[in-house]
Amino acid sequence: MGKSLEISKQAYAAFGSGNIPALLDLLSDDVEWRFFSKSELGTPYGGTFKGKQDVAGFFGALAQSTEILGFEPVEFLEGPGHVTTIGRSKGRALPDGKVYETEWIQVAVMDESGKIARWFGTEDSAARLAK
Repeated sequence: MGKSLEISKQAYAAFGSGNIPALLDLLSDDVEWRFFSKSELGTPYGGTFKGKQDVAGFFGALAQSTEILGFEPVEFLEGPGHVTTIGRSKGRALPDGKVYETEWIQVAVMDESGKIARWFGTEDSAARLAK
């Protein structure tokens, strides 16, 4: 297991246990964090976030809009300085309470110090909108 994969797995473990401060510690100070979606496409936490404070805001928006009922990274694909993760999750959309399931893909790019410098993610946002 390479260093990039180890850091990525630590980040998922921190998120899975609700330890956002530990996850933020794995990010570079000037991290670029992008979640490819928009509110009108069903994802209220979509957008581009720069720096740890903005990324903390991403997690705040996620917590306000979604109760996570299940989160599972399924496959890790490691390349030079980056890890692509494929997974699935189950959530309850807030405030309406609709339960939905989605598959997702996320990419973490590490800097020379082993911190996550760039992160990109997307999910099946239509799943959240489906009735």
